[in-house]
Amino acid sequence: MPDVLPRIEACIPALRRYAMALLRGRQDADDMVHDTLVRALDRLHTRRDDGDVRAWLFAIMHNLFISRLRRHRLGASYAAAREPEDVAVAADQEGRLRWRDLLNALDSLAPEQRQVILLVAVEDLTYAEVAHVLNIPIGTVMSRLARGRERLRALAAVPEPARPGLRRVK
Repeated sequence: MPDVLPRIEACIPALRRYAMALLRGRQDADDMVHDTLVRALDRLHTRRDDGDVRAWLFAIMHNLFISRLRRHRLGASYAAAREPEDVAVAADQEGRLRWRDLLNALDSLAPEQRQVILLVAVEDLTYAEVAHVLNIPIGTVMSRLARGRERLRALAAVPEPARPGLRRVK
Protein backbone atom coordinates (compact mmCIF):
# COMPACT_ATOMS: atom_id res chain seq x y z
CA MET A 1 0.00 0.00 0.00
CA PRO A 2 2.77 2.56 0.70
CA ASP A 3 3.96 2.27 -2.92
CA VAL A 4 0.55 3.49 -4.10
CA LEU A 5 0.80 6.87 -2.38
CA PRO A 6 3.54 8.27 -4.67
CA ARG A 7 1.53 7.14 -7.71
CA ILE A 8 -1.54 8.90 -6.33
CA GLU A 9 0.50 12.04 -5.70
CA ALA A 10 1.83 11.96 -9.27
CA CYS A 11 -1.77 12.04 -10.58
CA ILE A 12 -2.75 15.24 -8.77
CA PRO A 13 -1.85 17.65 -11.62
CA ALA A 14 -3.88 15.61 -14.10
CA LEU A 15 -6.82 15.46 -11.69
CA ARG A 16 -6.63 19.22 -11.24
CA ARG A 17 -6.57 19.83 -15.01
CA TYR A 18 -9.61 17.64 -15.51
CA ALA A 19 -11.47 19.26 -12.62
CA MET A 20 -10.69 22.74 -14.01
CA ALA A 21 -11.99 21.68 -17.42
CA LEU A 22 -15.19 20.32 -15.89
CA LEU A 23 -15.92 23.06 -13.39
CA ARG A 24 -14.06 26.13 -14.73
CA GLY A 25 -13.56 27.56 -11.26
CA ARG A 26 -10.31 27.26 -9.36
CA GLN A 27 -11.93 26.88 -5.95
CA ASP A 28 -14.47 24.34 -7.19
CA ALA A 29 -11.73 22.38 -8.97
CA ASP A 30 -9.55 22.34 -5.86
CA ASP A 31 -12.51 21.15 -3.80
CA MET A 32 -13.22 18.39 -6.33
CA VAL A 33 -9.58 17.22 -6.29
CA HIS A 34 -9.56 17.30 -2.49
CA ASP A 35 -12.79 15.29 -2.30
CA THR A 36 -11.39 12.80 -4.82
CA LEU A 37 -8.19 12.30 -2.85
CA VAL A 38 -10.05 11.96 0.45
CA ARG A 39 -12.37 9.36 -1.03
CA ALA A 40 -9.42 7.51 -2.62
CA LEU A 41 -7.51 7.39 0.65
CA ASP A 42 -10.62 6.27 2.54
CA ARG A 43 -11.16 3.43 0.07
CA LEU A 44 -7.54 2.55 -0.52
CA HIS A 45 -8.02 -0.80 1.21
CA THR A 46 -10.72 -1.79 -1.32
CA ARG A 47 -8.59 -1.08 -4.41
CA ARG A 48 -7.24 -4.01 -6.40
CA ASP A 49 -3.46 -4.06 -6.61
CA ASP A 50 -3.48 -4.90 -10.31
CA GLY A 51 -5.66 -1.91 -11.28
CA ASP A 52 -4.41 1.34 -12.76
CA VAL A 53 -4.26 4.06 -10.09
CA ARG A 54 -4.81 6.89 -12.58
CA ALA A 55 -7.97 5.39 -14.05
CA TRP A 56 -9.21 4.57 -10.54
CA LEU A 57 -8.75 8.21 -9.44
CA PHE A 58 -10.49 9.55 -12.55
CA ALA A 59 -13.38 7.16 -11.94
CA ILE A 60 -13.73 8.50 -8.40
CA MET A 61 -13.65 12.09 -9.70
CA HIS A 62 -16.19 11.27 -12.39
CA ASN A 63 -18.58 9.78 -9.85
CA LEU A 64 -18.17 12.81 -7.57
CA PHE A 65 -18.84 15.14 -10.50
CA ILE A 66 -21.99 13.26 -11.49
CA SER A 67 -23.18 13.32 -7.88
CA ARG A 68 -22.55 17.07 -7.75
CA LEU A 69 -24.50 17.57 -11.00
CA ARG A 70 -27.41 15.61 -9.66
CA ARG A 71 -27.33 17.54 -6.42
CA HIS A 72 -27.06 20.98 -7.95
CA ARG A 73 -28.62 20.34 -11.37
CA LEU A 74 -25.94 22.49 -12.98
CA GLY A 75 -26.57 25.28 -10.52
CA ALA A 76 -25.43 28.85 -10.72
CA SER A 77 -21.89 28.11 -9.53
CA TYR A 78 -21.18 26.01 -12.65
CA ALA A 79 -22.84 28.39 -15.10
CA ALA A 80 -21.28 31.49 -13.55
CA ALA A 81 -17.74 30.16 -13.74
CA ARG A 82 -17.44 30.31 -17.51
CA GLU A 83 -14.22 32.30 -17.73
CA PRO A 84 -11.00 30.53 -16.77
CA GLU A 85 -9.38 32.12 -13.74
CA ASP A 86 -5.72 31.33 -14.04
CA VAL A 87 -5.10 29.64 -17.34
CA ALA A 88 -2.14 30.90 -19.32
CA VAL A 89 -3.30 32.45 -22.59
CA ALA A 90 -1.47 34.60 -25.10
CA ALA A 91 -1.70 38.30 -24.39
CA ASP A 92 -3.26 39.14 -27.74
CA GLN A 93 -6.98 39.59 -28.09
CA GLU A 94 -7.27 37.03 -30.85
CA GLY A 95 -5.88 34.27 -28.64
CA ARG A 96 -8.28 35.21 -25.87
CA LEU A 97 -11.22 35.14 -28.31
CA ARG A 98 -10.18 31.73 -29.66
CA TRP A 99 -9.91 30.44 -26.09
CA ARG A 100 -13.40 31.78 -25.30
CA ASP A 101 -14.79 30.22 -28.48
CA LEU A 102 -13.23 26.86 -27.61
CA LEU A 103 -14.74 26.95 -24.11
CA ASN A 104 -18.12 27.91 -25.55
CA ALA A 105 -17.88 25.08 -28.08
CA LEU A 106 -17.00 22.60 -25.31
CA ASP A 107 -19.88 23.91 -23.21
CA SER A 108 -22.30 23.35 -26.07
CA LEU A 109 -21.41 19.65 -26.23
CA ALA A 110 -23.45 17.12 -24.35
CA PRO A 111 -21.79 16.41 -20.98
CA GLU A 112 -21.12 12.80 -22.00
CA GLN A 113 -19.25 13.91 -25.13
CA ARG A 114 -17.35 16.65 -23.27
CA GLN A 115 -16.13 14.20 -20.62
CA VAL A 116 -14.87 11.71 -23.20
CA ILE A 117 -13.09 14.42 -25.21
CA LEU A 118 -11.40 15.83 -22.12
CA LEU A 119 -10.26 12.43 -20.89
CA VAL A 120 -8.91 11.34 -24.27
CA ALA A 121 -7.51 14.61 -25.63
CA VAL A 122 -6.38 16.41 -22.49
CA GLU A 123 -5.61 13.62 -20.04
CA ASP A 124 -4.34 11.20 -22.71
CA LEU A 125 -6.23 8.20 -21.36
CA THR A 126 -6.74 5.22 -23.64
CA TYR A 127 -10.22 4.32 -24.82
CA ALA A 128 -10.21 1.33 -22.46
CA GLU A 129 -9.25 3.54 -19.50
CA VAL A 130 -11.97 6.04 -20.37
CA ALA A 131 -14.49 3.19 -20.62
CA HIS A 132 -13.40 2.03 -17.17
CA VAL A 133 -13.53 5.55 -15.70
CA LEU A 134 -17.00 6.30 -17.06
CA ASN A 135 -18.24 2.72 -16.63
CA ILE A 136 -19.43 2.44 -20.23
CA PRO A 137 -18.55 0.09 -23.12
CA ILE A 138 -15.53 0.99 -25.23
CA GLY A 139 -17.74 1.29 -28.33
CA THR A 140 -19.74 3.99 -26.56
CA VAL A 141 -16.50 5.84 -25.81
CA MET A 142 -15.53 5.77 -29.47
CA SER A 143 -19.00 6.85 -30.57
CA ARG A 144 -19.17 9.76 -28.12
CA LEU A 145 -15.67 10.83 -29.06
CA ALA A 146 -16.44 10.78 -32.79
CA ARG A 147 -19.70 12.70 -32.36
CA GLY A 148 -18.08 15.21 -29.99
CA ARG A 149 -15.15 15.84 -32.33
CA GLU A 150 -17.51 16.27 -35.28
CA ARG A 151 -19.61 18.74 -33.30
CA LEU A 152 -16.50 20.70 -32.30
CA ARG A 153 -15.37 20.79 -35.93
CA ALA A 154 -18.77 22.09 -36.99
CA LEU A 155 -18.74 24.76 -34.29
CA ALA A 156 -15.18 25.78 -35.12
CA ALA A 157 -15.85 26.06 -38.86
CA VAL A 158 -16.09 29.74 -39.57
CA PRO A 159 -17.68 30.41 -42.93
CA GLU A 160 -15.54 32.63 -45.12
CA PRO A 161 -17.20 35.75 -46.43
CA ALA A 162 -18.29 35.42 -50.05
CA ARG A 163 -15.79 37.04 -52.35
CA PRO A 164 -16.94 38.74 -55.47
CA GLY A 165 -15.98 36.90 -58.60
CA LEU A 166 -13.19 38.19 -60.82
CA ARG A 167 -14.29 40.28 -63.71
CA ARG A 168 -12.54 41.01 -66.88
CA VAL A 169 -11.30 44.52 -67.43
CA LYS A 170 -10.30 45.59 -70.97
